[in-house]
Amino acid sequence: MTLTELKYIVAVARERHFGKAAEACYVSQPTLSVAVKKLEEELEVKLFERSANEVSVTPLGEEIVRQAQSVLEQAAAIKELAKRGKNPLAGSLTLGVIYTISPYLLPSLVRQMIAHTPEMPLMLQENFTVKLLDMLRTGEIDCAVLAEPFLDAGLAVAPLYDEPFLAAVPSHHPLASQSSVTTEQLKDETMLLLGAGHCFRDHVLEVCPEFARFSSNAEGIRKSFEGSSLETIKHMVAAGMGVTLVPRLSVPKEALDPRVTKRKRDEEPFIKYLPFAGDPPTRRVVLAWRRSFTRYEAIAALRNAIYACELPGVQRLS
Repeated sequence: MTLTELKYIVAVARERHFGKAAEACYVSQPTLSVAVKKLEEELEVKLFERSANEVSVTPLGEEIVRQAQSVLEQAAAIKELAKRGKNPLAGSLTLGVIYTISPYLLPSLVRQMIAHTPEMPLMLQENFTVKLLDMLRTGEIDCAVLAEPFLDAGLAVAPLYDEPFLAAVPSHHPLASQSSVTTEQLKDETMLLLGAGHCFRDHVLEVCPEFARFSSNAEGIRKSFEGSSLETIKHMVAAGMGVTLVPRLSVPKEALDPRVTKRKRDEEPFIKYLPFAGDPPTRRVVLAWRRSFTRYEAIAALRNAIYACELPGVQRLS
């Protein structure tokens, strides 16, 4: 049994495909298949069920793959311990970020990392919460910036900030003349939502649960549309197709700048961003990593870099 063979079975379990697993391991498919078969023969167990269309992991194979992942992490930890003796921050850090945070946090975060820890470049992965949690478990990424809640008790989690939501409405909309908005006022509007898989979609539906019914004849609802990204949703709002909720960091700086009082006609904004009256709905953004991850200094440096970022309108947490 070798670490290479363990790496191969973890890749096959992750990809559910021998060809894709071989690509991920930078070897030919026959090489990977022979190694997996050799390990199965040595252990005298069947790790994978193979069919024409897919590969599935046997129940015992699931346990062995989990143990293999742990062994690989421990082997990597030995290398990391050696590196930490020379420079605790040496080497790249693989960071996952959800889609509704990455465009607004990463530009400032990358600048902070370059300025303060140039020896630790960020390898970035952007994806849905569920996928990033899976990548954390399998060791594909080292840590992730996520929005709570999410189900994974096996991770270490550090709070970063609480971010309020704002309502985004077309500038010619009746609500645009107000200084704030309530959830009751949004019930009669056409709500624009992110597609399934985005945790921010769930956050919006928590604030406005009426839209969870997706019924065109439901009371107070005409229709709900879906978009693939927050920026796409904003373009739909600007076009007058409806209203939406957005996290505070996604709001352009000039949109809430009180110093911007008068514009030329062709510079008038197409979207008005309104805070909620009273206590605004918020989401908690956290940094999560495996408890077995040994680069404590790297996690601390990343947290410090995030705290040093320009994060207007959010409540920083320690």
